[in-house]
Amino acid sequence: MADEKAATLPRKTYEKELLRLQTELVKLQEWVRAEGARLVVVFEGRDAAGKGGTIKRVTEHLNPRIARIAALPKPTERERTQWYFQRYVEHLPAAGEIVLFDRSWYNRAGVEHVMGFCSKEEHQLFLRQCPIFERMLVEDGILLRKYWFSVNDEVQQDRFRRRLEDPLRRWKLSAMDLESISRWEAYSRAKDEMLVHTDILEAPWYVVESDDKRRARLNMIAHLLSTVPYREVSPPVLELPQRPGPTGYERPPRDLQTYVPDHSASL
Repeated sequence: MADEKAATLPRKTYEKELLRLQTELVKLQEWVRAEGARLVVVFEGRDAAGKGGTIKRVTEHLNPRIARIAALPKPTERERTQWYFQRYVEHLPAAGEIVLFDRSWYNRAGVEHVMGFCSKEEHQLFLRQCPIFERMLVEDGILLRKYWFSVNDEVQQDRFRRRLEDPLRRWKLSAMDLESISRWEAYSRAKDEMLVHTDILEAPWYVVESDDKRRARLNMIAHLLSTVPYREVSPPVLELPQRPGPTGYERPPRDLQTYVPDHSASL
C-alpha cells in the first residue's frame, strides 16, 4: 500500500461488499463440508490490529459446527512439559471442518520470546521446527493460510485509548497489551525474525494492512477466498411440509410456567 494513509472506506460500500464476501464464505463452508476438506486460518499480528473483529466477520454467518475458533489460554503446568506444538494439534480440523486460530503456535515467536516466557533455546528450537511442522500439515492435505495484521504505532495507541475508555471493550485490554507499547521495537524485531524462518513456499505469510479495519477485513476475506479452489455446492432440495390439522392438543395454563418478565414494556 502507498505510504499515504488511505481514506476510511465508506460504511455503505463496506457493508455491501462484506455481505457479498460473507455469502461467498458460506459457499466455501459448504464446499469444505462436501469435499471433506480441512482448512486452517492463522490470525497473528500486533495487539489491537483488528484480528478479532475480522474473525467475527468471517464466522458471522457460518455454521459453528463446521467453522470454529481456537483461542487458547496460557498453557497449564502439564502443557508446559509437552512438545510445544502438541496442544495445538488437538485443535486441528477433521474432514469437513474449518478452524480459525485467534493467535496460534506463533505465540512462541512473539509474546513468549519478547516477554521472556520462553528461553532463547526454546525460541530457536521453535524457529527450526515450525517450518517442518507446517510442511507436515500441508503434506497431509490441510489447507493452511497465515495472516499477519499490521498496524502502525499511532493507530495502535489510539485503539488502546478507546478501549480503555469504553466499558464494552475494556475487557480487550490487558497489562500485557500495554506492555507492547514500550516494547514496540522488540516485537518488530521478533516479527522480522519469525518471517525469515517461517515464510515458506508451502505456507507463506500474507500481511494485512489494518490501519483501516474495514479495508483490512474486506482485503483479508477476499484474499482467503481467492486462495481456495472452492465451488458452489448445490444444496439439497427441501420442501416445506403441510402442517397437519389439530388432534385435540390443549396448551397448559400459562400460570403453570415461569415466563421472563416483559422488560421491553418498560421502555
